[in-house]
Amino acid sequence: MNGNRPLSQTRTQTQPQTDTLERRLAAAEERFQQLTQAIGRVIVGHEEAVRGCLICLLTRGHALLEGVPGLGKTLLVKTLGRLLGLRFSRIQFTPDLMPADILGTNLIMEDESGRRYFEFARGPIFAHVVLADEINRATPKTQSALLEAMQERSVTVGRNTYELEEPFIVLATQNPIEMEGTYPLPEAQVDRFLLKVLLRYPSAEELDEILKRHLTRWDQAAPAEPVVSREELLEARELVAQIPVAEPLRRYIVRLVAATHPDSEEAPPLVREYVEYGASPRAGLALLWGAKANAFLEGQLHVRVRDVHQVFFPALRHRIIRNFRGEAEGVSVEEILRQVLEKTPEVP
Repeated sequence: MNGNRPLSQTRTQTQPQTDTLERRLAAAEERFQQLTQAIGRVIVGHEEAVRGCLICLLTRGHALLEGVPGLGKTLLVKTLGRLLGLRFSRIQFTPDLMPADILGTNLIMEDESGRRYFEFARGPIFAHVVLADEINRATPKTQSALLEAMQERSVTVGRNTYELEEPFIVLATQNPIEMEGTYPLPEAQVDRFLLKVLLRYPSAEELDEILKRHLTRWDQAAPAEPVVSREELLEARELVAQIPVAEPLRRYIVRLVAATHPDSEEAPPLVREYVEYGASPRAGLALLWGAKANAFLEGQLHVRVRDVHQVFFPALRHRIIRNFRGEAEGVSVEEILRQVLEKTPEVP
């Protein structure tokens, strides 16, 4: 019986599996380090945004990139698409954009005998990396068409359903300061994004580096060859799924999510006073899988507390709804989440 098996024998049988997993993790992590370095040769700064996009790639998630114009949101996504060697498409969201412009439509065709039939013309959603540029400029109907495809990973047109090929990731951008002519995403739809990443202004040193790179040319040099193939990305996803999460750490994630609800016993003062609705269960999944992917990117065989902290703000900042008082007094979601992180004990 297994209970009578010598410990040394058990270790002997399990050690090769562990060594194989370690080698595969090390090789895959090295490839993604090369991918990060290649992105850095085009994008200056924005380490959080780059890490967030990679985490979403590794966890079948989608990212919402928010920042004022000119910070490089579109350039980041285009660079990522080129370096992955995947099918890339860009959808420029405008008020007159229709769902069929994204999903595709049935066209009436005619064969040699004159018989007419319908043929489905696929829209730009049928790509591996989809850039939804300025998503908040489209009408709610069009936004819903995209977000449904994100959730179901399939498209239904007429009576037919078409599966989207993996990997499939939507990287949506929006401008937080220009609200005229926009349709802000409803909270229930924003919740479908695994992470919300903020692109901030560059520091003086980063701005100087940007200027130096543009001394002799207007545009940045495009990456020549893909760094990570589709097969390597899919294998990396399998490796991320195998990274274990200890039970105490899983319980810590549960407490963090619970602490965002004002009626919870673990809610800190700012949550009780300024939050209307806390994070959904999707927030817990985002923390769990985001932490696993972050551990992978740092070459770790298990998830640590720092991995949870690394993805805490991107995973929850778009899932907290302030009440009227919180908005009137200007209490930011970041400030609320900071207190949640500070007041929630790692060990109960």
